[in-house]
Amino acid sequence: MLQARDERTLLRCGTAGAVLFVAVFLVLGSVKSGYDPLRHPVSSLAIGSLGWAQAVSFCISGVLVTSSAFGMRSVLLRLGGDWWIPGLIIAVGVGLIGAGFFTTDPINGYPPGEMGGTTATGVLHQFFSAGVFLGFPAASSLLARLFWSTRHPWWAACCLLTAVVFGTGFALAALGFAGLPDFQPYAGLYQRIALCVGFGWLLMLSQFLRSARFSRAFNVRVRTA
Repeated sequence: MLQARDERTLLRCGTAGAVLFVAVFLVLGSVKSGYDPLRHPVSSLAIGSLGWAQAVSFCISGVLVTSSAFGMRSVLLRLGGDWWIPGLIIAVGVGLIGAGFFTTDPINGYPPGEMGGTTATGVLHQFFSAGVFLGFPAASSLLARLFWSTRHPWWAACCLLTAVVFGTGFALAALGFAGLPDFQPYAGLYQRIALCVGFGWLLMLSQFLRSARFSRAFNVRVRTA
């Protein structure tokens, strides 16, 4: 079992990873030539000029998110949780790292003038990205159940809402990137909503699990059980 100081340090990694990833894709999306953040996916920021910055963000954020999962495991075990939830957060982190190493193929009109195609690198990028887009809603759904069973109803509702909004945003984005005309113009926006919700949830969760308020609530539950 980790010491309290080690838990807090690892949980801070979750906060840092969430802030870094969202900040980088928001900034790059606003300055990259020919790139439309409403239409194009975050992964496309790794193509062309300044692409290295997005790739590095994927990798560093992935390492930080993966590290935070070990702090979560130590805390959640005391709530009666198991390896499933931190394991899914690890899947998110590893997915980010893999997405950083393997660049996506052109999609939805970016880069301009390049036809979409399928390469081995692009397939690997999609494979690792699945860890992010499946890991977030699965982890938040399981955590909603755990928080409800331990009488943290506000957090249970927050986790459930995260799963629903993230899953909906991801589904709409996928329809747009698949070329459906009703969804294509705003596919990038739908994806960004999903990612901001997912990483916002991770940030809030990391902050809460290392807070004194959580410790007091947990201690009360133990003494009255």
